[in-house]
Amino acid sequence: MHITGSCHCGAIRYEADIEPNTVSACHCTDCQQLTGGAFRLSVVAEPHSFKLLAAQPRIYLKTGDSGRVREQAFCEHCGSPIYATSPGPEPRDYNLRVGSIDQRQQLRPSRQIWCRSRLSWLAEVAKTPEQATGG
Repeated sequence: MHITGSCHCGAIRYEADIEPNTVSACHCTDCQQLTGGAFRLSVVAEPHSFKLLAAQPRIYLKTGDSGRVREQAFCEHCGSPIYATSPGPEPRDYNLRVGSIDQRQQLRPSRQIWCRSRLSWLAEVAKTPEQATGG
């Protein structure tokens, strides 16, 4: 599947090819803190398909619980997370942040990882009363 994406302010734009049935929900504490949410949805771009179309993201180097160093790429203007990858030369795997993908409505997680860090109340969200708001 060919996808396009951008940060919230539109400064960073990109395109890539992905396999839509490989979306992961990560519950690690790093993903919780880096998103400000309960988990992070990511999908790996097909090799050599990720292309930045506008602007360069800012890079934050983070050593994860696994001991691996990861580049966390985000927009320096609006703060939107764009991808994570290993430092070093190409070819690299780009873990794209589903929230930045234009076609995100079509992307459903097919697996969950780091579940031991999953927030205990997450299973109850579907039972939480909904409130209609704009948008």
